[in-house]
Amino acid sequence: MAVPVPEGPRVAEGEIASLDDPSGELRKLAGDCVHCGFCLPSCPTYQLWGEEMDSPRGRIHLITQILDGAQGGASTAEHLDRCLGCMACVTACPSGVRYDRLIEAARGWAEDDEHADGMDGGNPQRRLLPPRSRRDRAVRTAIFSLFPYPRRLRAAIAPLRAAQRIGLTTAIGRREVADRLPAELAAVLRLAPDPPRGRGRRRTTLPQRVPATGPRRAVVGMLTGCVQSVFYPQVNAATAAVLAAEGCDVIVPARQGCCGALSLHGGRGAEAIGLAKRTIETFEQAGVDAVVVNVAGCGSAMKEYTDLLAGDADWAGRAAALSAKVRDLSEFLAELGPVAPRHPLPVTAAYHDACHLAHAQRVTAQPRELLRGIPGLRLTEIADAGTCCGSAGIYNLVQPGPARELGRRKADAVAATGADVLVSGNPGCALQISSALAERGTRMPMVHLAQVLDASIRGESTAAW
Repeated sequence: MAVPVPEGPRVAEGEIASLDDPSGELRKLAGDCVHCGFCLPSCPTYQLWGEEMDSPRGRIHLITQILDGAQGGASTAEHLDRCLGCMACVTACPSGVRYDRLIEAARGWAEDDEHADGMDGGNPQRRLLPPRSRRDRAVRTAIFSLFPYPRRLRAAIAPLRAAQRIGLTTAIGRREVADRLPAELAAVLRLAPDPPRGRGRRRTTLPQRVPATGPRRAVVGMLTGCVQSVFYPQVNAATAAVLAAEGCDVIVPARQGCCGALSLHGGRGAEAIGLAKRTIETFEQAGVDAVVVNVAGCGSAMKEYTDLLAGDADWAGRAAALSAKVRDLSEFLAELGPVAPRHPLPVTAAYHDACHLAHAQRVTAQPRELLRGIPGLRLTEIADAGTCCGSAGIYNLVQPGPARELGRRKADAVAATGADVLVSGNPGCALQISSALAERGTRMPMVHLAQVLDASIRGESTAAW
């Protein structure tokens, strides 16, 4: 199949080498791709459209063309923006291509603060991709001004709850209503979670230190997350309870902020670096053995701090030290080994692999091991489990059409399991799949692994789920 070259005039490679890829790292990473096609079946957007430029190797071709001097145009930017960043291709690739590094760099080429016109030795720096539309910039500005800041996000919940009370979030499921709203707004309302039930009904504020139950086995820091702490505070409460029950002193820094995951995976490199440095300082001061994370995207980003800050002499060592301490909750508990007794939970549970846990962190066996350790719980698998649900950070807000189609596919696969409950480890997946299940009329609660473990340890009923 012939592959298109990005639009626009070609610039001599030597003229731009020091501007676009001064270290040559991106060209080296792109050169690792042998275009074998193993990535094609694993790519959600290639599954949707069957277009070469909407596959990982197609996007790598576009990136290479730009690095070689071609000027990217609107269609090039669209193909790059359509990527979910799910990293299923990284798992599938036999050559070990670091597509994650390539797509994160490429996404920055269209951001306002990346590759803007400037001066370098008297030569104007070219823009590698055209600037986003005014509407797209406004949407992204709103997202990145809101979601990484829990206080602002809590303030935004009030109108969402009002919309739920008057039935607007249900009404937008009908085409005649949804078509009257901007696609991004319809997506926000459709994805809005219901108020927490049971133990999560009241806002949960964790103390800065949760002492271990019984002999202390470890001192761990806990990331509370942005979306997690606002929409799913019950998950954080369950996480701290499980860690304490397993003999951990849990340190919850009060002044922790966003880890930078959304910014990093959205191509906003400078913003991600600032948030990463703040997070590193926060957990350095906590003096902990490990930093436990219950959000797949956040854990993935924090493990990437080593790469993110590798070029900063003052921060490279500190970033590497912090990244080495980061563990997903399931990963940490599997390494630690259980001591708290488990009570039976007579339920059938389906486990959903969040992409940034399964593909980016390669954590798949540990959550299943922990679930199988609960008496009475029957674990069932989801067909095509490695395909993204369509959440992908902010993807379901900025690409609502394909995200919704992927959500429907995932919901169909989940419903086919006949499970009583769906278990995952990422709040974005919970929002996306819960919305898709509701749209198809399937009543199936979605809970975090921490909630399942907490219920078993406490011997509580699962009726509140």
